[in-house]
Amino acid sequence: MLKELRDCVSRMNRDEQYHVEMMLKKDKDDEDLDTLSLKKMEELYAQYVKKKSKQQAEEAWKKLTGGKK
Repeated sequence: MLKELRDCVSRMNRDEQYHVEMMLKKDKDDEDLDTLSLKKMEELYAQYVKKKSKQQAEEAWKKLTGGKK
């Protein structure tokens, strides 16, 4: 989850970037996240990381490969 959030940091405001950086530091130091940090991480994940359906992934693959399977 944190790796995906790290990729979205450029789209976040300063406060959200700060929270992600602190979570990454805790993860790097092998510390457990407290309940507030976990809640904030879930909120940011839901806001910034969009899940793609299998059909959307297959359509994107077809575009990249020129329609070949």
